[in-house]
Amino acid sequence: MEIELKSQSDDEIVFIVRDAEVPFINAIRRCAMVNVPKIAIEDVNIIRNDSAMFNEVLAHRLGLTPLVSDLDALEGLSLPEDDDWGEYSNGIMFSLNEVGPKVVYSKDLISSDSKIKPVYDTIPLVKLKEDEVLNIEAVAKVGYGKEHAKWMPTTVCAYKQYPEITFNEDVEIDYDCAQACPRGILKSDRRSKKIKILDIEDCAMCKSCVRASTNGYINVGYRENDFIFRIETDGSMPPKEVLLKACEVLGEKADKFIRFSEEGGSK
Repeated sequence: MEIELKSQSDDEIVFIVRDAEVPFINAIRRCAMVNVPKIAIEDVNIIRNDSAMFNEVLAHRLGLTPLVSDLDALEGLSLPEDDDWGEYSNGIMFSLNEVGPKVVYSKDLISSDSKIKPVYDTIPLVKLKEDEVLNIEAVAKVGYGKEHAKWMPTTVCAYKQYPEITFNEDVEIDYDCAQACPRGILKSDRRSKKIKILDIEDCAMCKSCVRASTNGYINVGYRENDFIFRIETDGSMPPKEVLLKACEVLGEKADKFIRFSEEGGSK
């Protein structure tokens, strides 16, 4: 198996995996979405809420506010499988005490741990009118995406098989089929008498060009064991950390099956 990094930023990573199989690639995708620990607000104690927003809606918005959840932030915190995870005091405390008129933003959340705070400062939570009071206490805990979307570190976690475009040299060149590509990755070059492929990796394999070709000049397929993988996060964790943790979790699951088999299925 070969891996080629195409691009990487603070919240997105794109890489190519060659000589792999769909079940393996899909296992990494699922682990990245639902088995990587992340911090999110779990318990909300609304002491006073004079706004027009229902308590349940406000608590839901707080839970979906991305919090910094990198490796440093997660260190020392209880995981859902730990016995003390459910204790109210065992988490990161947040407080919110505001008086209107104003728009309350995520930056107004005060954390008991300076490392763990909202990723973005400008997420609007609620609008307070004149003299309206909002007083909230909340606790953030570590969780997994398989339990709730608020603990899912990825906003995009997807792969596609590597596109492959071929031309039928036995028929006349159909220059017009290139115009049907919605992403503009095909270019008709009448001077060199061929159709150029500008960016094969951007191909969505929609086959618009195939349907537009009247003589079957162009064919769109994919390489069965090559994949383009993309992970995008909500900013709470670097995408590289998400990928590494997902691979670690997948490895642990594989090791558990191996031990189970070696022990004769006794445990």
